[in-house]
Amino acid sequence: MGKFLIKKAGSGYVFNLEASNGQVVCTSQVYASEATCKNGIESVRKNCKSKIEDQTLQGYEALTNPKYEIYLDKAGEYRFRLKASNGENIAASQGYKSKQSCKSGIESVMNNAPDSAVEKQMD
Repeated sequence: MGKFLIKKAGSGYVFNLEASNGQVVCTSQVYASEATCKNGIESVRKNCKSKIEDQTLQGYEALTNPKYEIYLDKAGEYRFRLKASNGENIAASQGYKSKQSCKSGIESVMNNAPDSAVEKQMD
């Protein structure tokens, strides 16, 4: 089982979802407080089983939120972001060389987020 790791980031807090092997699967935006960061974790838990919108396909079907969006970044790597029902980005991935690896990252969020412990990184 993975874990959510909350850590201080500049003037706020971020979380990483780590798989059981220690790999970071997704990262949050910067939250103003630890409490709002924990709310973000709960939003990932709530929305982690969402549909996938593959924006790399020509003429893809735009899905309603909540959803994962797979897209190509400026470097030509595949990434995903998880959007809540209000359209806010709640988690984003690293860049992947292949679309299949990106999809595996989404599967890891789906599998790890519901039951992962929440830990705070010590300063």
